[in-house]
Amino acid sequence: MRVHNKHGDRIDPVPFLVTVGLAFMIAFSFGPIYGLAYGFALRAALALSGAAFAGATALAYRQLVRSAPAIDAGPLPPGPRVERLFYAAVGLGVALVALTLPLL
Repeated sequence: MRVHNKHGDRIDPVPFLVTVGLAFMIAFSFGPIYGLAYGFALRAALALSGAAFAGATALAYRQLVRSAPAIDAGPLPPGPRVERLFYAAVGLGVALVALTLPLL
């Protein structure tokens, strides 16, 4: 599989594929259960899970494919890496709080 970023450089597709697989697993493992807990019908809960998966896939494609540096670009400086890690941790914390709301 030959995947290219927006500059036409070849990139490694494995991080994108792993991220999409995890997004599918999480969206369809927890999405319908929490949708039903919030009072949605099963069809609506599955549709929302599909929409969440599609959004996560689009975000992963933009971050890991379109705006990815080339393989031979060298390592990223530590500042942006720490900033991305911080924002990912905040996003995960918000998601975990949102998932616990129906359990209260």
